[in-house]
Amino acid sequence: MIKKDFVIVGAGLTGTTIARILTDHEQEVIIVDRKDHLAGNAYDYRHESGAMIHKYGPHYFRCGSEKIWNFLNRFTEFYNWSANLLSQVNDEYFNWPVNQDYIEKIAGKNWEAFKDEPSNFEEACLTKMPWELYELFIKGYTEKQWGVKATDLDKELAVRITINKSNVNSLTPNHKWNALPRNGYTEMVKNMIDDIPIKLEFDYLQHKENIVANKMLIFTGPIDEFFEYKYGRLKYRGQKRYIEHLENTDQYQPSIQVNYPDAKEPRIRTIEWKHLMLPDEKDKVKGTLLTHETPFTPEHSNQYEYPFPDKINKHLYEQYKADAESLDNILICGRLGEYRYYDMDQAIGRAMKLASEILEKFKIPSEQYA
Repeated sequence: MIKKDFVIVGAGLTGTTIARILTDHEQEVIIVDRKDHLAGNAYDYRHESGAMIHKYGPHYFRCGSEKIWNFLNRFTEFYNWSANLLSQVNDEYFNWPVNQDYIEKIAGKNWEAFKDEPSNFEEACLTKMPWELYELFIKGYTEKQWGVKATDLDKELAVRITINKSNVNSLTPNHKWNALPRNGYTEMVKNMIDDIPIKLEFDYLQHKENIVANKMLIFTGPIDEFFEYKYGRLKYRGQKRYIEHLENTDQYQPSIQVNYPDAKEPRIRTIEWKHLMLPDEKDKVKGTLLTHETPFTPEHSNQYEYPFPDKINKHLYEQYKADAESLDNILICGRLGEYRYYDMDQAIGRAMKLASEILEKFKIPSEQYA
């Protein structure tokens, strides 16, 4: 029997951030997770080659909030690192996101944008870029990623598509901090919860009768699974990953990530992990280490990564959300719980806000984290 004031299901960034803040305010907390490791999908580890690898794909940390930045710096030292991505088009490498001068190069200065109110992802993209660019870099990539036509996807997904200013080539140039934790995300999370009880390889949904939360249960897993799929299954996408260690190759590609927007290429991207590392660590790696990613639709909730951005699933989630909001002293949150794609800083910021609301609900004196 597990009995605590606050039981947190999930040791990812959302659950561990809430756990830390509640513990800072002298609350009794335990974390359970059915995985065999901390940090959720931000989990990383040292490969036998010496390279630091992110098991569930690359996690590039960026942040514009001083509160979030200061919070995380309690648990790790960061080093400055900015992601510079490439797309391979017709056997050439191009910066991604593309910058404004490239648009003018392929479509001129007087190209016509889509002028009506967009009704889907494709139309939303065409409000800010010419068809030529969309077709080369986005259409094939997106349709591989989601497994459907781009016109079937919600227009809100296009918010993640940006155009850089001329001569700007990084992924997120407008964030104050672009950095990586010196010893990895797993070590950061470990430090965050070092004094908090945690039970790994424990599936809450299979052992609910053995859990008692005196004040609140905080569940960060899939919301539809929590409700036993009563309205049907929400759709997700994930990545099949093939790790390749090239022992006699010093460098495979010119940047950390190369995207493959060509619809005929089954892979969506290749990651070369040495590009993430500091020079002194990079020199110790034997050869180079790659991860090739190919999108698929997972059936098991342990493989869920990306909530599906279309109207059907958005409506289905709203049904589950209404049920979740009716529960007493149960909070369902996080990327899977709120069926929303959060970047890491967004997930932590959201968790800080929720933690403040929990402290207020139970009238626990607190400083404001939100």
